[in-house]
Amino acid sequence: MAGKYSTVFFDLYGTLIDIHTEENSEAAWTALRVALYREGAQYQDNEQLREQFNREVVRANATRTRTEWFEPDFLPAYRGLLQACWADDSIENARKVAWAFRRGSTTKFNLFPGALDFLEKLKARGLRVALLSNAQACYTRPELQLAGLDDAFDEVILSSDEGVRKPSNELFRRALIRLDVDPREAVMIGNDARNDILGAYVAGVDGIYLHTDDANPEVCDSAVCSLQGADYAGALDYIDKRLR
Repeated sequence: MAGKYSTVFFDLYGTLIDIHTEENSEAAWTALRVALYREGAQYQDNEQLREQFNREVVRANATRTRTEWFEPDFLPAYRGLLQACWADDSIENARKVAWAFRRGSTTKFNLFPGALDFLEKLKARGLRVALLSNAQACYTRPELQLAGLDDAFDEVILSSDEGVRKPSNELFRRALIRLDVDPREAVMIGNDARNDILGAYVAGVDGIYLHTDDANPEVCDSAVCSLQGADYAGALDYIDKRLR
């Protein structure tokens, strides 16, 4: 068995936050179109807006390194939607319209019961906790604040900021370097068997699997511990055994 844990990496969605989004819904694109209109950018219908957004995503990320697990950053694309209509394309306005789209696409958003308490207990044991999520920063940072998690992590590492997403070994490597931690002293907690747990395993990091999504298997063979639901007590029990 490797050494004691010093650092716990967390996935966010499906692990700490119970969320459902429908980004292809007309409601989401209408919310974006209305928000853009308020800032002086007019699009005639949702279809035109989608097409322009897709073009802006490609344009905004053209200089980023493309890998198998490439992750674009959407925030510059939202700025592009404003620029295309000669509207105020400040970062503030781009974040505002991005948030309007996110809220329009979200049909469920709750912190899993006990999530914040779990993080606090880990910190009380002297462990560092870091967020390592496949996520768009323009959506996730406001949602961390909404969920009361904005001050919960020692480090926040998001795929849109890094240009690469899990299960890429590169993203895990960057996280380990950022926290200056040996992979044998880290554990990843997540609900995605491939992205979170297999990705961590390949990087030499243990994984604790929370089965909160029926789209994933009940048990993850790559995990050192598989639990049903957001079983933070079970995860804490396993971690405590590694601290003795």
